[in-house]
Amino acid sequence: MARIAVIGANGSIGGAVVTEAAARGHEVTAVVRDPERYRGRAAAVERGDVLDPADVARVAAGRDVLVSAVGGGDGPGHLALIEPAARSLVEGLRRLDGAAPRLIAVGGAGSLETAPGVRGWDAPGLPEAVLQIMHAHGAALDYYRTVSDLRWTVLSPAAEIGPGERTGRYRTGLEQLLTDAEGRSRISVPDYAVALVDEIEQPEHIGERFTCCSL
Repeated sequence: MARIAVIGANGSIGGAVVTEAAARGHEVTAVVRDPERYRGRAAAVERGDVLDPADVARVAAGRDVLVSAVGGGDGPGHLALIEPAARSLVEGLRRLDGAAPRLIAVGGAGSLETAPGVRGWDAPGLPEAVLQIMHAHGAALDYYRTVSDLRWTVLSPAAEIGPGERTGRYRTGLEQLLTDAEGRSRISVPDYAVALVDEIEQPEHIGERFTCCSL
């Protein structure tokens, strides 16, 4: 059993991670901005601000894993939150020195390669708001890749992620966008959570980004 804190547990992905981890018997704490609004399955709920390194250090202390599932809503919101959150998470965990837990952050699909030298965000006709979200996650990933003193992992979803059933079946890759048997790049939120909790239980991607897709 791992002691897991999930920042952003009120969101769809964060909530799914809490549900999946709790169902497997892990000790899960939901970290949200307003605990009174939380209705998830976590064993405990704490108020926390991902942009405050002191708060990050507080909620991370004594945990085995810290999951960041924060999102910024629209494009400008992501630009204002995602990369600054990455820096705050790293600063907060560094305050714990050798007692820092492992960090797993929800990433984006835009920086995945769709062809050699071509990334998802290079596709023509993408709305500016979508590009902002993609590049916000890309900037956070670039920052994590400068960090060598913490155990971090970024999990990028398929190009399409949304509500759906939990099949428990998926495949993983590293830098290339994956597609399913029908040629679509997609995964349900519950199956994304399965992949993330599997990574908690059987670490294979410390210090790198990986991605997951439905079969």
